[in-house]
Amino acid sequence: MGGSADLLWRPWRTVAGHPRVFDAVVATIFAGTALLAVTAGSDRNPRTPATYVTIALACGLLVCRRRWPLAVLALTTVAAVTFTALDGARNILQAAVVIAVYTVASVTSRFTAWLAGGAAGLLLYAASVRWAGHGWLDPENVAILAWTGMATAVGDATRTRRAYLAAVEERARRAEENREQEASRQVTDERLRIARELHDVVAHNIAMISVQAGVAAHVLRAEPRQAEEALGHIRQAARSVLEELSTLLGVLRQPGDPDAPTEPAPGLGRLADLLGTLATAGLRVSYQQAGQARPLPPTVDLAAYRIIQEALTNAHKHGDGRGARLSVEYTTAALVVEVHNFVPARPTPGHNGTGHGLVGMRERALTVNGTLRADHAVNGEFVLRARLPLPGDDA
Repeated sequence: MGGSADLLWRPWRTVAGHPRVFDAVVATIFAGTALLAVTAGSDRNPRTPATYVTIALACGLLVCRRRWPLAVLALTTVAAVTFTALDGARNILQAAVVIAVYTVASVTSRFTAWLAGGAAGLLLYAASVRWAGHGWLDPENVAILAWTGMATAVGDATRTRRAYLAAVEERARRAEENREQEASRQVTDERLRIARELHDVVAHNIAMISVQAGVAAHVLRAEPRQAEEALGHIRQAARSVLEELSTLLGVLRQPGDPDAPTEPAPGLGRLADLLGTLATAGLRVSYQQAGQARPLPPTVDLAAYRIIQEALTNAHKHGDGRGARLSVEYTTAALVVEVHNFVPARPTPGHNGTGHGLVGMRERALTVNGTLRADHAVNGEFVLRARLPLPGDDA
């Protein structure tokens, strides 16, 4: 039995989910009912074509009731009053006015709803008294006022409930946002606390390492055993720093963060691979090295590689196709990198010394206290020169 009822209600729920379709179905049902009622009583009181036109107008207006509620109510009321004046019998279009009154009350303010609903009810009441031959206190006339008043009250209650539900949903949404913001703030505060703890632990142990290293250097020759003890303290402090760093950084890592890379950071040792990749992409690079290559500090090695990579990439993107010249010079005080490439007469944006890539290369150089210059030469070349300081041999 329940399954049969569900099959009967399922099409109606589907129609109710589409307001325009629902209104069209309601208007069609109402029009059919009104036409049947008019046709059934035509033998006692013949109808004119204007009667059927009025019914069709009132029913057609119901399809637009959600879009223009006040206009539909006004025109429907006029149609109902016209029907009463033409037919002189019971007004079957009162139901259309009631539906329009409900719609107005459900989408407008309470004052507008009761003003429009009261006006419509009074007009129908007066038309029934004037043309239908009913008395002022006739039950059918009183029912007109009752139905319009009830439609206004139900529509107003629907609007109030809809506004209440919207307010509840909005409060729930804001509460959820506040919870997320509070959770994010707590995570940030906890990370700051951990960072402070990390600073305190590292600073304490580094200070201890520094003191013990000074002691070991002072007594290394005169008191080897005391120097060995100091080196043991240094070893223990370094181990503690590493353990604390591993623990605290593990806490700071979020669940979705990628794993730490296991491959070493790129440096000039991978320069040949970079030049091969660019040659495959179509950039001819003439490479020249000056000075004796030697191991570089990791930060300088990485900065030099990234600057060369970005400079040659820019040469490939913005150059005129004649390739590029790369020179790397090892001096006692610095590593000097130069990249030359020809550019068109009118350089493309990003290769005029102000692009984001050049800003990034300057930042790379500044991280190791270096400098970077990028200029257009007289012969049409674009010249990029980076100087990265190196520690002296005695360091």
